[in-house]
Amino acid sequence: MAEDCKGQRIPRVVKLGNQGLQVSKLGFGCMNLSGGYNSPIPDEDGIALIKRAYEHGITFFDTADVYGPHINEILVGQALKQLPREKIQLATKFGILKTTSGQQIRGDPEYVRSCCEASLKRLDVDYIDLYYQHRVDKSVPIEDTVGELKKLVEEGKVKYIGLSEASPDTIRRAHAVHPISAVQMEWSLWTRDIEDEIIPLCRELGIAIVPYSPIGRGFFGGRGVVDSVSENPMLANHPRFQKENLEKNKSLYFRLEALANKHGCSPVQLALAWVLHQGVDVVPIPGTTKIKNLDANVGSLAVKLSEGDLKEVSDAVPIGEVAGARKGGNSIQLSWQTANTPPKVQ
Repeated sequence: MAEDCKGQRIPRVVKLGNQGLQVSKLGFGCMNLSGGYNSPIPDEDGIALIKRAYEHGITFFDTADVYGPHINEILVGQALKQLPREKIQLATKFGILKTTSGQQIRGDPEYVRSCCEASLKRLDVDYIDLYYQHRVDKSVPIEDTVGELKKLVEEGKVKYIGLSEASPDTIRRAHAVHPISAVQMEWSLWTRDIEDEIIPLCRELGIAIVPYSPIGRGFFGGRGVVDSVSENPMLANHPRFQKENLEKNKSLYFRLEALANKHGCSPVQLALAWVLHQGVDVVPIPGTTKIKNLDANVGSLAVKLSEGDLKEVSDAVPIGEVAGARKGGNSIQLSWQTANTPPKVQ
């Protein structure tokens, strides 16, 4: 068991927001099981990973309808059949629709409901513990989107509501319609832009933070440093993994590696421990396709960091020295900074 920056013990189970949802302190992101930053793995291997995570005490599993698309939810649903459903906290998402011309973001009430019904069937469950709007539809008032989610809660199809990559205004307006339990954002040692606005707002409203890509899309696990990214289009085209930027960023990895040696852990464990120590309301969801990486991620819970240690780790990865934007291409337009919606017309 690790300690947070105030010297308190970090529990294995925490409250995710103020609405009553309890989850494991470390979650598991399932996206890569069906391809993402890697090739898909066989279903039996994906199910084995989910079961191994559960054996480690991880009960919070994250998927989305767009992963695959659709096949990731089916895989997760198959794995859940081999686990006690009442002990699992299942999160999935709607809002990104893949089309022949790219992708479309939708948040209209009709689409929200149809996505929920479809996810319930693919997952083969009666309810979704945490249902996120994956990306904000900037053409639909957030009140309309969350209004439909509220109905799904009232019907028992959804237990709790979340948002992902939402702006402060969107979060506040959404929370006024129905309490938001969690906001999922990218947060890691080299992506910290939510710390000034999003984190204080969430804590004011009693909303938990679920960091995705908490180890920098694998960078702090050595991806791009000791492993190649050339065979992965998503990473090869990512600004921080492109050749010139990657060469600059490698120095950040080696600094963290030196500190990890001091703490008797691996760089990925130290990077993940840093996120875990940001507060009891912070529940990262690292993903992997390998048992050994899953075991290493769980080991991060045993890394103890004092306030001084946290500062030392932060200082080893100065944001001003990170080369490349956190997102590239059209995905920049889907970042939280621009995720505002039109006002609700009464």
